[in-house]
Amino acid sequence: MALLSLLIGAVTLGIIHHYLLQPLYFSPLSRIPGPTIYALTKWRLAWEDWCGRRTRTIHKLHEQYGPVVRIGPNEVHFNSLSALRTIYGPGSGFGRTDFYWMFDVYGKQNLFTFHSSQDHGDRKKLLANAYSKSNVIRGPVAEMVSERIQDYLSLIEDKKGEPDEIFSSLHYYSLDSITNFLYGPSSGGTEAMKGNQTHRALLGDILDPARRRLSWFAVHCPAFTKWLYTRIGLLGRVVAPLLPMRKPATYTGIRAHALKAMQDCKTEAKSGALSGNTIIGRLFKAVSAGMADLNDLEIASEVADHFLAGIDTTSDTLMFLIWALSLPENHHFQHRLIAEAQKIPQSSLDIHGAPTVEAADRLPFLDAVIKETLRLYAPLPASEPRQSSVDTTIDDYEIPAGTVVCMAPYSLHRNAEVFPEPWKFDPDRWLGEPEQVAEMKKWWWAFSSGGRMCIGMHLALAEMTLVPTVYRKYKTRIAPSSSGLATGITSRFEIFADDTYERVEEHTCNIEFVRN
Repeated sequence: MALLSLLIGAVTLGIIHHYLLQPLYFSPLSRIPGPTIYALTKWRLAWEDWCGRRTRTIHKLHEQYGPVVRIGPNEVHFNSLSALRTIYGPGSGFGRTDFYWMFDVYGKQNLFTFHSSQDHGDRKKLLANAYSKSNVIRGPVAEMVSERIQDYLSLIEDKKGEPDEIFSSLHYYSLDSITNFLYGPSSGGTEAMKGNQTHRALLGDILDPARRRLSWFAVHCPAFTKWLYTRIGLLGRVVAPLLPMRKPATYTGIRAHALKAMQDCKTEAKSGALSGNTIIGRLFKAVSAGMADLNDLEIASEVADHFLAGIDTTSDTLMFLIWALSLPENHHFQHRLIAEAQKIPQSSLDIHGAPTVEAADRLPFLDAVIKETLRLYAPLPASEPRQSSVDTTIDDYEIPAGTVVCMAPYSLHRNAEVFPEPWKFDPDRWLGEPEQVAEMKKWWWAFSSGGRMCIGMHLALAEMTLVPTVYRKYKTRIAPSSSGLATGITSRFEIFADDTYERVEEHTCNIEFVRN
């Protein structure tokens, strides 16, 4: 009996040390400020994830505790330029965590999910030129974007003055743009804007609100989630009610389309008919030339990842931009954008009489509007986790190897000392004093930074040529059915919208287009 009591006592002491004393007193992270409950268990923050409050909760913690906050037993959140340079700057030794594994496609890693900087860099070398600004703003890519813009204008014309639900129509625009860029028109390029219902249906699982629950389970219970979704037969039917999202799970349609597109492109590559201007064409060419050792699934995974990344981000930004300009209090910004777009000289218009991508790239007020939209309504506003394999120091705090460190555009973009009235949509802030603008640009993190900076940035900005093209012809205003509502998007576990509004319409934004 005495031996059993000693054993129970030892186990109890071990539990107390591991779960209470170690995180609160003996861990190097114990010096970092933050709520005690967050330091004791990861499930406190997981609850915020479940409730869709994570990013806003962390922002409030920064306001309370400062630029360094402990948000878990092994997780720290930062909000400073020095941390930004250390964690995400060029040559950083911080790699991506296993959080990104859920973005692997067909069981293969890709540019977005590689932990190793070496693996990421090797893959990026194959594609960087295709995404370069010089390649995107003129030539075949710019011409493709211009054609997609004309398709979007046709959608507006088809409404015959009735309001357009632009969340859907802008998703069709970004879908058609990214697939034609990646695969070309004959082997994977979509025609959602031209009414192809099969292609439009690819967006179905993006709209499913259960996507947020699936993301939560994939992050916090990855092994259990994988087990649930791999059950078949009788057991599969038994566990079906437990699935966070009914089968087929999120992105299934998109990934099936991407896999078939890869197979079609492979056939074209063998016959010599595959265009070298497409992303998949470049990858097949690199393999055949001995420049890369990639199998078919690795090629499919890489391109499918770009496919997924290129849909929501661009369309959500465009939606927020048009919504913000359509608010009555922002009509004066809209009028200035219309005036700027209408002053574009004839020599800078394409064959349709619309601004070229290169001309749009030179518009200063458009640039200010885009920057402000991405500041206030970043399509990926939440934390971007990283880990280092060695001990390091960030903002004077010792960070042991293996600690998860994060920063978020949401908090960086709402620093009131850098962005006065941070909740206000004000493009003019980007046209102010050069010193102030230079400081804001340091904190502006819409496309990440360093070696992991968004490879598709220039393509996304090229697709913004839609904005001056639309406003040369139309004024926009909020349709009565959406009056008083903020438009919202899904990002991971959360709905993001304009936080000054109490009521949010997720995945819906009705806009009236009125001819100038």
